[in-house]
Amino acid sequence: MKNALIEKKSLSDEPIIVSKENDIKNLVYNIRGKQVMLDSDLAKLYQVETKRLNESVKRNEKRFPESFCFQLSEEECNRLNEEYSTEKDEKEYGGRRYLPYAFTEPGIAMLSAVLKSEMAIQVSIRIMNTFVEMRRFMTSNTMMLNRINQLEIQQTNHKKEADEKFERIFEYISSNKESNQKIFFEGQIYDAHSILIKTIQKAKKNIKLVDGYIDINTLDIIAKKESNIPVTIYTHTSKKVSQNDINKFNSQYSELEIKNTRAFHDRFIIIDDEEVYHIGASIKNAGKKCFGMSKILDDDIKQQLLNKLNEI
Repeated sequence: MKNALIEKKSLSDEPIIVSKENDIKNLVYNIRGKQVMLDSDLAKLYQVETKRLNESVKRNEKRFPESFCFQLSEEECNRLNEEYSTEKDEKEYGGRRYLPYAFTEPGIAMLSAVLKSEMAIQVSIRIMNTFVEMRRFMTSNTMMLNRINQLEIQQTNHKKEADEKFERIFEYISSNKESNQKIFFEGQIYDAHSILIKTIQKAKKNIKLVDGYIDINTLDIIAKKESNIPVTIYTHTSKKVSQNDINKFNSQYSELEIKNTRAFHDRFIIIDDEEVYHIGASIKNAGKKCFGMSKILDDDIKQQLLNKLNEI
């Protein structure tokens, strides 16, 4: 079926020979929102003159209400000529003494009864089958479009739900950003150890610990690092961590080095030579007494500390 009001017609008055269903489909148009066929095309299919076909309709006017048959307006005809402006169209429609008639499916069925010929009956049957097939096709397409629309609605809803979930996550992250300063009171041993382990596990390249007083508890916390991350501890000479302890640690976790120095009083953890944390207590005693932990943000201060470590 053509979405346009009409397509080019043959000028010949010879009857149209219908060889396949598509031949009829090509003669069905959408006019005024209805599927119709024009009187001239029907006359050729029925092998009668257009004038004789319309005369039969007029003689049986009561059988053809407007829902069965209607006459095109001059504006509609002009629109046809504008959309399909060719000499062929002008001769077909401009040369007629009256405006063409359009027949709906019920009107075409009524024509076969009015014309009372074997040809009209056979052609009408084929036309009715064509209309049925076209309705089936349109219904199938409508159902498919409805399903597509439902899928689009579902996808839109899923996207909206996902956006809302992400928004809640972002709001949570925004309201729960890691604080640059923390304080732990006496007895918060688990909390203190948890934040120290979480900080150590950030390391992807190396860990540097500046802590004057270390023991086996210090190594237990350092052992929570990712595998194969080298660790350097800067500390006072310690009798609580022996070379044997270091060897055992390296046999399982590897790459622990201890450097003895008394250049530092405070404690620091440096992650990947980028993040620097100042710790108010030796990590072996974290949580036993009140202490604070702060992230150093000043790049100059961080660099000065790294330079000092490199001198050792």
